[in-house]
Amino acid sequence: MGSRRDYRSMRSCSGWRRILLLIPVLFLLPHLSSLHDFSSDSARRNDARTIPSKKLDHLVLGPVAGQGLSDRLHCGGTKALNKTHGSTSPVSGAGNGVSFVTVFTVYNTSLGNVKSANMVSVVGNVTYSKPERSMAVLNAFAYFIQVTMPKSNVVILTDPASDLSIQQSNVMVQPVQGDYSRGNLMLQRIRSYITFLEMKLKKNEGGINHYIFTDSDIAVVDDIGAIFDKHPSFHLALTFRNNKDQPLNSGFIAVRGTREGILRAKVFLEEVLKAYKTKYMKASRMLGDQLALVWVVKSHPSFDAKRFTKPQAFTQEIAGASVLFLPCALYNWTPPEGAGQFHGMPLDVKIVHFKGSRKRLMLEAWNFYKSTSNIPDMLCLVLGSGRTKYDF
Repeated sequence: MGSRRDYRSMRSCSGWRRILLLIPVLFLLPHLSSLHDFSSDSARRNDARTIPSKKLDHLVLGPVAGQGLSDRLHCGGTKALNKTHGSTSPVSGAGNGVSFVTVFTVYNTSLGNVKSANMVSVVGNVTYSKPERSMAVLNAFAYFIQVTMPKSNVVILTDPASDLSIQQSNVMVQPVQGDYSRGNLMLQRIRSYITFLEMKLKKNEGGINHYIFTDSDIAVVDDIGAIFDKHPSFHLALTFRNNKDQPLNSGFIAVRGTREGILRAKVFLEEVLKAYKTKYMKASRMLGDQLALVWVVKSHPSFDAKRFTKPQAFTQEIAGASVLFLPCALYNWTPPEGAGQFHGMPLDVKIVHFKGSRKRLMLEAWNFYKSTSNIPDMLCLVLGSGRTKYDF
């Protein structure tokens, strides 16, 4: 009897031991589950960060910024609800000409052989290879100028080896020797601008023709020749924005067409080129020209960078030249910033700059204009679609 009781007692004790041993496990199980959930969530977040957001091959029309502000474009879809400037006739009082100058080259293939290249993009009912879509953007650039400034012409500075064939009456191709490789293009652009200005000084053609050096991915949506009359004393003009690291954009440089204006602009750009080569060659593929431009401006002892925080034009003597600073909000407006930093699109915007992954939007905007002949409605399309990054 005694041994049986002892055996039952031992079984009872071992049972309690097992229960006691299970208590910590039961306590830890919820925490282990939470840890697993946290690890899974972290993994999903890491996966989301590593998977790049897809760039779209079609327009996405979303809400537009600036609604309710009296000086901003108001839209109902792609219909402008308030009037913009709407000017399509030249307003330059002195009757001087204005030429737009851009640097452009084609890589890896001649335009005569583009049909054999891979077809990569469809815009509207047109299929483009990569070089063809670059040419389409260049053509749209010239077409917009033809609409809003019909008396102006376009000069394309390019590598003599490039096979460019532009069938537009307002476009002239000007070969300029240099290194137009991708990694050197921004540096070459400044050199080509300087060479072009030197050519104009040597020709001494008589009369006054102003020059506006721009990127080829801009749309001129209003006559901007008035800046030369409204601000009669500047030699060259730049565009600025309230951006601490990159307050100046090199995609717009206007030069007064007098001999003094051309000469002083050439000297100024030579200073930019010198700063580029000595300080910013590591950024030669991208942004080096803008960094050099900012350095030349900010290195002037009397320059006050706080003036970049207010979107108001001002003039400053820099490197022997009278430099007019124009707000990007009007003269270099960009779709992504328009939806955020600038709080919509100003009614009197002059230039829309399709920077980065918004070249498709530029072609779509031109197609829209061709079907409507309405600049304000087209600007609503741009404003509503500009937050999205597209496939080119």
